[in-house]
Amino acid sequence: MLCAFYSPARAEVGGIPMLKEIYANDFLIGFAARSDYWLDEPLLDHFNAVTAENMMKWEALQPRPGEFRFVQAENLIRYAEEHGMQVIGHTLIWHNQTPDWVFKDENGREVSREALLARMEEHIKTVMGRFKGRVKGWDVVNEAIEYNAATGKWELRDTPWRRIIGDDYIEHAFRFAQEADPDAELYYNDYNAADAPKRDAIYALVKGLLDKGIRVDGIGMQGHWDLQHPSIEAIREAIELYSSLGVKVHITELDVSVYTWNDRSNRYPNGLPEAVQEQQANRYAALFRLFKDYSHVIERVTFWGVKDNHSWKNHFPVPNRPDYPLLFDRQGNPKPSFWAIVDPSTPWKENQGQYSTAQED
Repeated sequence: MLCAFYSPARAEVGGIPMLKEIYANDFLIGFAARSDYWLDEPLLDHFNAVTAENMMKWEALQPRPGEFRFVQAENLIRYAEEHGMQVIGHTLIWHNQTPDWVFKDENGREVSREALLARMEEHIKTVMGRFKGRVKGWDVVNEAIEYNAATGKWELRDTPWRRIIGDDYIEHAFRFAQEADPDAELYYNDYNAADAPKRDAIYALVKGLLDKGIRVDGIGMQGHWDLQHPSIEAIREAIELYSSLGVKVHITELDVSVYTWNDRSNRYPNGLPEAVQEQQANRYAALFRLFKDYSHVIERVTFWGVKDNHSWKNHFPVPNRPDYPLLFDRQGNPKPSFWAIVDPSTPWKENQGQYSTAQED
């Protein structure tokens, strides 16, 4: 029945039930804002958390040494404050979207460990200091683990941060973040976090930080998944393992592609067949049944976009290939996947039908 998740008496947006109301007692429902120019999108009323997709990355905030640009991030945070949304800062330290100058001196040579640590500290403390008390939590370090074919192990990624500073660069980043805003939550965020070998490496990394007395409040499991991978059981095992550390789990960057990673075809240039829409709806329902089961350790579920045309998956891994990974279609209409999570214990058509009947009554 719908009543466990949604009552027609609850708030609506655009004539449909509001997701943040449905999951108010479970976890935050977030979205990724690509830019500040579309913050008048009515569908945003479904959400009570927002992550800046690109606006708070290093290249956006400090494109040149000492030149901080806060206008877009400030607009986003102001919007969130006016609409009762929590803000997630994404991301302080990453190997991508970080300007080359960060790692070079004035002569173009690689900087010293001490110089890079100083730049890291300045950036983290300037950015977090600017928004102190206004950002719920920060992805302090993003995607630091990769597979090393030479060793056959999942280990710290070979990046300028690691090469110049050393393996302890992550420790320094979290310490600087703690000093900058002691009240903000601090997260480690990564993709393929439900795949067993990488899952275990992420667990070991965060456990190592915690064992050294370094505060980590949550682990972000990026949800760039598809119709089959990873399995629900693999996601469940990852949630249980991460939460055993005493940290919260965040489902971040959630989208369900209709293509597997190795599928480079363009089979749906003009829309999805009903059978594929049904398959995606069932996948979303299974995911949210799982999230509901673990709502005591899951703090937030963030969709990486709102409408299908907002999604980065339209350009990656295949440029200009339409994908359909989100809850709303390109016109902003709720898809079967939306209705599937209105009550994931009930088939989506029944959810839609019961809501329509309630509206008529």
